[in-house]
Amino acid sequence: MLPKFYQNCFQNLLTPAQYKMLEILIMLLQFHKTVTIEKLASVFPQPILFESRRRSIQRFLLLPQLSIEYLWFPLIKRWVKNSRKASKKQLVFAIDRTQWRSENVFVISLIEQKRAIPVYWLLLPKRGCSNFREQKKLIRPLLRLFKQYRILVLGDREFHSIKLANWLHSKEISFVLRQKQGTYIRQENQSYQRLQSLGLTPGISFFLSDVQATKQSGFAKFNLAGYYKRKYRGKVEPAGWFLLTNLDSLADAIKAFKLRSGIEAMFKDCKTGGYNLESTRADGRRLISLISRGDKRVKELAV
Repeated sequence: MLPKFYQNCFQNLLTPAQYKMLEILIMLLQFHKTVTIEKLASVFPQPILFESRRRSIQRFLLLPQLSIEYLWFPLIKRWVKNSRKASKKQLVFAIDRTQWRSENVFVISLIEQKRAIPVYWLLLPKRGCSNFREQKKLIRPLLRLFKQYRILVLGDREFHSIKLANWLHSKEISFVLRQKQGTYIRQENQSYQRLQSLGLTPGISFFLSDVQATKQSGFAKFNLAGYYKRKYRGKVEPAGWFLLTNLDSLADAIKAFKLRSGIEAMFKDCKTGGYNLESTRADGRRLISLISRGDKRVKELAV
């Protein structure tokens, strides 16, 4: 049984027949833990031929009402409001990108209790890294959805762009963005140097204030945190962290960036584990709808 708010939201957007279809699909997703359309069609309780059931599900997934904005945003906004204490007004988001078969999925997730919950995602029409325009397109909807909250954005080395850092800062968004070792910085009254020349080794950490990142002009100065976890039981991490941030201390930057690890578990849940999204051959709009259906169950578990 879906929570009452879910029911009200869905029934306001769908016809009775469409709502029943959605209820059945969510039930099958929970029971069979798969989003493969062929599998769902084979177990769908409808007295018609398999091929007809498959086409029926495909048509349903193309409904314009089954969009992130219409269905998912009201649910995630309500959940955040109900689960957040009045004194805890900051939301932490991680941005990342992953390849699911032929689809390049760009996603921003809410970090909650060391887990990542997908909030918004785009299918990029290319392979490889996202660009600044696509990064802004991913983040902008959250600024409207959670405008009453303070926002902190975390990004790995793909998102080292000083343009992204400057834009986030202009929107009064806190950020911690991991930098590539080849990035140039300049401290006051010093020459440019690459991050790899700063001598970051296991057990070392530092915090530099008001550094200029890259040799490009026209950007604000930010802080740089360096952190390399100490060797433990003979094991050492492959590399330390260089973190560009507008947070005010080393401890805050390191504590924040450690939260990003939850997104790896989320990708595993969605891809090879949990609902096994990688097994589906759906693409484009159908894949977006399937991700949305699966995420509703993730949200119920999170509650």
